[in-house]
Amino acid sequence: MTTISAVKARAKFSDLVTKAAFEKDRIVLTRNGKELAALVPIEDVLLLEELESQADLRAARKALKEKGSVPWEKLKADLGL
Repeated sequence: MTTISAVKARAKFSDLVTKAAFEKDRIVLTRNGKELAALVPIEDVLLLEELESQADLRAARKALKEKGSVPWEKLKADLGL
C-alpha cells in the first residue's frame, strides 16, 4: 500500500490511477499526516459493495424476524402506495 499527500498526488494523479488500476496498488491520500481517502482498484470497490449488500441483507432478514415487524404489502397499503 502506498501513502502519499494529497498535494503530491495531484501532480501524479494519472500515474496513481494506473498503479491502482493495473498494478492493483492501494494508494492512501493524506493531508497533514492524516489519512483522508484512498485510490483503490475497482475490484476492491466491487468487493466492498458486495460485502455491504450481504450485510444489509442479513440485517433485513433479522429485522423481518423481529416481533412487531410489518409485512411490506401491509405497509404499502397503509401508506396508500
